[in-house]
Order: sequence, then structure tokens, then C-alpha cells
Amino acid sequence: MRRGRGVAAAAVGAALLFAAPALGASKNVELLDNLPEATDATAINFLQYKSKQPGTRVPKRLDVMLVTGRFGLKSYSLEDPAHPEFLDEVTADELRLPGDPPVDFSSDPQSTFWQNEDMDVDQRRKLALISRDPRAYKGSTSREPGDPDPNGATNIAGVYVVSAANPAKLKVLSFQQLPTGHTTTCVNRCRALWTGGPASTDQDKAELGWTFGRPIIVTDLANPKKPKAYPMRPVDLFRRDGVTAYSHDVQVDAMGIAWVSGDGGTRGYWTEGRHRDPVTGRVRQATAVNPIPYAGGGLQQAITNDETGGFEHNAWRPVGQDAPTSDPRYAAGELLLVTEEDFGPPQEYCSKQGMFSINSLEGSFGGEAWKSTPENKFRLTVVGTWNPFEKEGSRPVGDYGPGDEFCSAHYFDVDGATVTYAWYAEGTRFLDISDPANPTQFAYWRPDDGNVWASYLHNGFIYTADQARGVDVLRLTAGARAARRSGKEVVAPRSNARHRAFVRGLAARYKADPATAGLCLLPTV
Repeated sequence: MRRGRGVAAAAVGAALLFAAPALGASKNVELLDNLPEATDATAINFLQYKSKQPGTRVPKRLDVMLVTGRFGLKSYSLEDPAHPEFLDEVTADELRLPGDPPVDFSSDPQSTFWQNEDMDVDQRRKLALISRDPRAYKGSTSREPGDPDPNGATNIAGVYVVSAANPAKLKVLSFQQLPTGHTTTCVNRCRALWTGGPASTDQDKAELGWTFGRPIIVTDLANPKKPKAYPMRPVDLFRRDGVTAYSHDVQVDAMGIAWVSGDGGTRGYWTEGRHRDPVTGRVRQATAVNPIPYAGGGLQQAITNDETGGFEHNAWRPVGQDAPTSDPRYAAGELLLVTEEDFGPPQEYCSKQGMFSINSLEGSFGGEAWKSTPENKFRLTVVGTWNPFEKEGSRPVGDYGPGDEFCSAHYFDVDGATVTYAWYAEGTRFLDISDPANPTQFAYWRPDDGNVWASYLHNGFIYTADQARGVDVLRLTAGARAARRSGKEVVAPRSNARHRAFVRGLAARYKADPATAGLCLLPTV
């Protein structure tokens, strides 16, 4: 594990950075720093530490940023939040399991760690949960662990548990093999984990009926050094109008409802307490391995461009005191914010799919999503949407190459009425959702050489996980406040030649995963 970087070296790096600022389009956003060593970043999360200041009783708070990607896991001190300082890392080589081929970023497929989207952490025990996709280290979604593999891969999925008790000395505590391994989320205050995705193997389809993807598998995390998995008790089955499909990711709201997004829609579950099961009509105890349906459903064809509810990548339900105060439906938990990840034809420019939407949960609290069938579909009612199409001139019609499809909503973060949104090559977008029927862009950051997967608002700063640039540290300017007050949407300029060439280069470096109908772009050499 590599530790530390000199203060002098950091200062020199910062000076070089600001001598040559990033080119691109931005409005009401300023760039403070860039961490190029985090290239191939996938996700970011934060841990908070407290220690007594010498000679006082006042606790000192230190925030630490964890960044995950093909490189493994890196930790950074945010003592100066504008300029994170590297502390330690668990490398991709250190995450290899017995039988994995050596790390090789130049092979096709690449032999690296993959993927750990939406990395979760346990704040109390200072743990990082690292999902291992079966495609890690040249693996495949179609073959089972132990199957003969032309790439020499193990095809093993699961979750690593990493201790960050000392963020300058990260330590892998355990690895739990699972049938799933694309994303992992804490439920029940991290006493259990829900791990989902990706596409199902041929054996999964034939023997388990996982027709369109892997469901959620639960792990008991009472003992981080000895996790206990429940592979024979899958959760979130039959999500696509009665057929089991890809359960992609989980977000837990302020009420403790676990919202599972994936192929066919987003459905929420109680994972503890006694509640009425709307499907059976009986009151029973909810647990992580036997949750109780709450609400949710698929999205309308008008905003997904398909008849199966869409591929919902992630979602968030604002509820309670942290919800926007502008519309009472937010605090009441009646509105669901949803990403549909979908790469339509480049010339459509997110206009028919791959957009952000706000949907009403009204009419879904009776188990309707669990009763939905192809003949009698249940779909949520859309309240409002946002996408770049016809709202700016960033990609002129007709100026596309084959595979230039890096326009899709991806991960977002929510703080009150502010949505900080990653949009692949379209950069990070800042939306005001005070009016759920009319989300409005009030700032944007679209570097010419960026391919952002996730953007996070943390203590007034924005940290992006950018596959091409690493981590950008951003801050909104006073102009952002003025733009919000005006209520008028800010407009990005037309994409310049440098940006268009960069996107064409991305198309050459990535290929669509056929197992997910083109979603989840995988790097080539």
C-alpha cells in the first residue's frame, strides 16, 4: 500500500495545474484542483473522524475522501477541502484473488479491478465496501467461476470489506464471494449489505430463472472479518413485469426505505420493523433477507422509449426535514428522483431515453409494481424531466461519429433542492428541483476532456469521479445563486471541435457490453 505525498510535491502539482487550466465550457462553477492520479475513477464517498485538539475539549473534525476505480481504492485528507492530500491506497494488484491474471491496463479486456459503482461506507466502524464485478481481471458475465475461460479469468464476484479506521493505513479485512458484485449498499445501518448486478450468466438464466440479470444478494456484516452471505435467498426478484432482471443499485432514504433501481423500474422495501405487506395483506417483520414491499414501479414509455419500464440506474426519494421545502410532496415522500441510463442513437442526444425524471409514487403503495405483468403493466406518473436536448447547443445535429453515445444521465447527489448530476461526456450539471415539474439548470461544468461518472456535493465543494480526468474539485460561484434566483435556465455553448474529437476518441476506446443491451460501456485497449 503506497502512502503519502510530499507537501512540496503537492504544491508544485497545484502550481502546474493552475498554470494550465482545463479547457471546456463552464458557467457559475470554478475549478480548484484536479487529481490526475485518480484517472479511471468510478465513485467517491466520505468518512468523518473526530479527535481532541491539544489543550482543549473541542473535538476536531477531519473529513476523508475515498475514491475507487480501476486502480483500486485511494484515501485523501480533506483538511484542506479545496486541495485533497493523498494518504494511502489499496491497489488493483492487492485486490487480486488467487487465480486472477496479473494487472494489465493495456490488454483487451483490461485486467484490472472492476467496478464498485456507488461505493458505500460504514461511518460508525469506518469501513469501505468494495464491490467486485465478475468482469474484474478479464472476467465475463456469461461464464461462472471455475468455468474454463479463454482469458484465464476467474469470473468471481463479491464484496471486499476494507478497514479505514486509520485512513492513512487502509487494510483489507475480508472478501465475501457472491453471485452478484456490481454495486454494494449498506442497509439497517450497515449491519447487512445488499449487492446487485450485473447481467446473469448462462447458467443463472437456465437454472435460476434470472432471465434479464442478477437480483440482490444479502450479506450479514455483523463481523466485518467474517461476513455471512445468503446466496440462496435472493431479494428483488420478478422486477420487470413479473420476470427477474438486473437489480442495479440501492439507495436508502431517511425513513430507512431501500430503493432498488434496475431493469424494469425502481422499487422500495422496508428492511426492518413490523409492517403490512401490500402484496399479501399480512403484517409481518421485515428483515434484510425478507424485506417488505413499500412502493415504486417502472417508468412510462414516453420517457424511456421502451415498453418494459426502462433501465433505472439509481434513484433517490427526498423525505422529511432534508427534502426541498418548495413542494409539500417532497417532505411527504411522494416524489422519486430517477436516472434512466440508456445510450440512444447519438443524433437523438438524450431526447428519448437516458434522462433524469421526477416521478409521483401516488398509486404505487398497494404493491402494484410487484403485481405488474406484460399484459397489465403498472407505471409511475412522470412529474418532470431534464436532459440536454434542445436546451443548449452542445452537440449540433448531424455532427456525430459511430458510437458517439456518451450522453446519458448517470449518478447524482442531492442536497435540498440542488441536484449535482454526472452526465458522462456532457459533464456535471447542477439542477434546481424546487419545482418538480420543471427542473432547471443553473450551473454546469463540461471540460473538453471529461467523462464524468459521478459528482458529489460535500460541505460546499463538488468532487467528480471522472474516468478521463481523475477527480476534479469544484465550487459554485456567486453567479450560481443569482442564476437560481432568476429561475431562468443557463445554457451551455455548442460543443467545440476539441470536445467533439474527444468524444469520438471515447467511442474508439469503449465498447458496449452486449449482455446489457449496450449499457455499461467497457474499455478496450
